[in-house]
Amino acid sequence: MKRSSAPALNLGEFEQLVLLTLLRLGPDAYGATVQAEIENRGGRAVSVSAVYTTLDRLESKGLVRSRIGDPTPQRGGKRKKHYEIRPAGTEALRESYELLKRMTKGIEGHLEKAR
Repeated sequence: MKRSSAPALNLGEFEQLVLLTLLRLGPDAYGATVQAEIENRGGRAVSVSAVYTTLDRLESKGLVRSRIGDPTPQRGGKRKKHYEIRPAGTEALRESYELLKRMTKGIEGHLEKAR
């Protein structure tokens, strides 16, 4: 089992969902698209403020970066803040995913018995 020399960064469940969503949406993701993707794929209601709070926290950890985009085409259109996952975010997500796979290997039978 390969282990990195740097200590693993612990990600919360919602941080994982946001990073997975950024990975899926690509560099033009913004708060509302992240919210919609989590709601549509994950089937859970999410407030846009929770998304932005998490994006800000992930950016302060160095896992995502943001940039201000062009104004929207309508008159007086606002500029959107776009987010994308950084290599450190991808690595943190990979480590989290590998840990989850190791911890869940062989658990199906136990879950079935617990019904």
